Amino acid sequence: MTYQSHSTPQNRSKVLSLSTAYFSSSFNFIIALMHLSARHIAKQIATHPETKSIAKQFQRNMASGTPSDTAKVQASADSNAPSFESIGIKNNSINQKSGVSLSQQQKVLVGSVLDLFEGNPTLKHLSLWSKNATFQDNITVAEGFDKYAAQWYGLPALFNPIKIQSHTVTSAGNPIELELKNSYTVKGVKTEQTMESIVQIQVGDDGKIVKVNDKWNNNLPDGAFSQALRKLNAVTVPAFVKVPKNEEEDQKLKAEREKQ
Repeated sequence: MTYQSHSTPQNRSKVLSLSTAYFSSSFNFIIALMHLSARHIAKQIATHPETKSIAKQFQRNMASGTPSDTAKVQASADSNAPSFESIGIKNNSINQKSGVSLSQQQKVLVGSVLDLFEGNPTLKHLSLWSKNATFQDNITVAEGFDKYAAQWYGLPALFNPIKIQSHTVTSAGNPIELELKNSYTVKGVKTEQTMESIVQIQVGDDGKIVKVNDKWNNNLPDGAFSQALRKLNAVTVPAFVKVPKNEEEDQKLKAEREKQ
């Protein structure tokens, strides 16, 4: 007996069409099941008691203004950052050249340095400096806390009063740069001298001052003023200038300065 195949092109096309329709229907059915499962899972999550509790807590926080943990950390960091008030900075109105915009941290550093140039040093002011920082001007280089602290505490020991005539921040980069005009009166002889300089404040990665460079615009004049300034050199000044060791000693020195 001879077997004859009935597979014709027309039959094969029909079978292929039916197969395609079947698989397409099955695929659509599977997709529909997946959508139903996703909706079911979402519904289960939404109606879960723990989810409702979290949502209610979030709504309460939003309504009461309760900050997130991240916001709390940021707020804590901001509250611990040095400020004009926490350091006791007197020069808290910082003049900036048009187009220059200092950050709040930079303003605090500039204000603290202006206080130092005006003869108002405190340990809190110097806490804004790195222990290995440097102060430099035309006649001295003071490296390290003991030497630069002696420079700043020595200034009011030799001059009184010291008055800032003007200042303008000209650059908010690193270093911060400002133009300073300062008048000094030598104690005892009452000789007054006005000095103009460019002050550069370099800041480290930790936000502390690593260098202050005071570049005078004019030559150091002869006479009592010159002699007094030359005493403020990094070698001899620590011998006759007392730097307080703690807050109590610092407050006593401050009170004595303010009586003068």
